[in-house]
Amino acid sequence: MKTDLTKTLAISGQSGLYTYLAQARNGAIVQSLVDGKKSCFPANSKMTALEDISIYTEDEEIKLKEVFLRMHEYLKDEDAPSAKSSADVLKGLFEKVLPEYDRERFYVSHMKKVVEWYNFIKKYASFDFVNPEEQNASEETAETDKE
Repeated sequence: MKTDLTKTLAISGQSGLYTYLAQARNGAIVQSLVDGKKSCFPANSKMTALEDISIYTEDEEIKLKEVFLRMHEYLKDEDAPSAKSSADVLKGLFEKVLPEYDRERFYVSHMKKVVEWYNFIKKYASFDFVNPEEQNASEETAETDKE
């Protein structure tokens, strides 16, 4: 099954990743990628879709999706280093997969989140991502089916 990064959420203060399911009266209903448990988070929770995250490089910003694909190409079937790895290990990985990363704005704390999310997607989802064109087509089909 394809992974839709527009519906894959990182929630501040929570470990893991979540899939957006529906709007609730006072927030959002999400499902944990790890254990499948459904939860409701209030609207004031800081929820960020992975699709909206970019990494600073020397010239531009690169979407997280592209970084994940580069990591997957480099790591093959291996896991990314643990988020608890040393700063040198994490920087070494990003020097290989994203040599142009901005060393002044892409911090080790950001690298830790990226490798953690990478490992969650590797274990509980897939690197076969939904493309925006496919998403638009499926939304249009859903709208047509309702009529």
